[in-house]
Amino acid sequence: MPTIFIALFCAYLAGNIYIFTRGAQALVAQPFGVKVLLTVLFWSCGLSFAVSMLTRNVKYPDILAYTVHEVGTGWLVFTLYMVLFLVAFDIFKLFNGGFKYGFYISLLLTLSLLSYGYYHYQHPKTEVINIVINKVVNNDSSPMKVVAISDIHLGYGTNKAQLKKYVNMINAEKPDLILIGGDLIDNSVTPLYTENMQEELSQLKAPQGIYMVPGNHEYISGIKKSAEFIRSTPIQLLRDTVITLPNGVQIAGRDDRHNPSRLSLRTLSQNINPAQPVILLDHQPYDLQNTEKAGIDLQFSGHTHRGQIWPMSLLTDYLFQQSHGYRQWGNSHVYVSSGLSLWGPPFRIGTNSEMVVFNIAFK
Repeated sequence: MPTIFIALFCAYLAGNIYIFTRGAQALVAQPFGVKVLLTVLFWSCGLSFAVSMLTRNVKYPDILAYTVHEVGTGWLVFTLYMVLFLVAFDIFKLFNGGFKYGFYISLLLTLSLLSYGYYHYQHPKTEVINIVINKVVNNDSSPMKVVAISDIHLGYGTNKAQLKKYVNMINAEKPDLILIGGDLIDNSVTPLYTENMQEELSQLKAPQGIYMVPGNHEYISGIKKSAEFIRSTPIQLLRDTVITLPNGVQIAGRDDRHNPSRLSLRTLSQNINPAQPVILLDHQPYDLQNTEKAGIDLQFSGHTHRGQIWPMSLLTDYLFQQSHGYRQWGNSHVYVSSGLSLWGPPFRIGTNSEMVVFNIAFK
């Protein structure tokens, strides 16, 4: 894993050097003072992501923390698209030697694309899935409305104001049950306490309860600290645990793959009653062929974000059996969410932020 991060950082650094070189060539006629100012500004943005990650547990003024985080993560996407556009124009220039405006057009296209991506991220979709589970529930066979979300990444990227919008969006559905498929927290619990985000989470309302499983980011933030924060909210954290609702619906929650000692799905399924409905929460959607074998009726996962932006979505589609959306595996219904919010850059390009509403009918 460290080798991958080193390789990615080297690629990111090389991309910034490439952009800086092309920019210097385009601005060659500018005064020396302007060049110095733009150089300082460029590399301040380029290195802000590393600063944000290294200081994620440090308490410093909110406005500075959010600015460094937004600039740093946003610059990742800026670098990606600038490099793609500049390479395209450099190739074009090979056949049209007199073309001089590649850098400026690349900059305009990149900024336009990021503006669209930010707007698109700020307007999440609601996906409605109607399913039938051919099992009996206790006393009452009326349908159940379940709101399922994942990958909110509360912290310097998703702040309390954004969280309030999500809470209102969820409560507007008047769900019977709320499920959170992991990565509620981003990289640290520090900004969550600073903004008292537990107050906003306490406004979530669902008569059948609110349940979640850890994601990899709960471990990145420190699983003990994450669990402690979650205990200050109405959310019940499930780690290799099965609970049964009053109507007999069972919620099975798996710990994240970051825990090498987590139970296998087969072992966890020994704690369920196969005659009654079973909903599985598992943050990372791996080994989905085992879901039906374990007697799971509905699995909800997240983690992939479906790459958040193109062309990363092509990579997640390749890496995961099911990188996004609904699919039926035998008698099991599986939904992989692209996430209500996102990690890092505040852009959605070619993917959607989403909340999922399951209308579940029983036999």
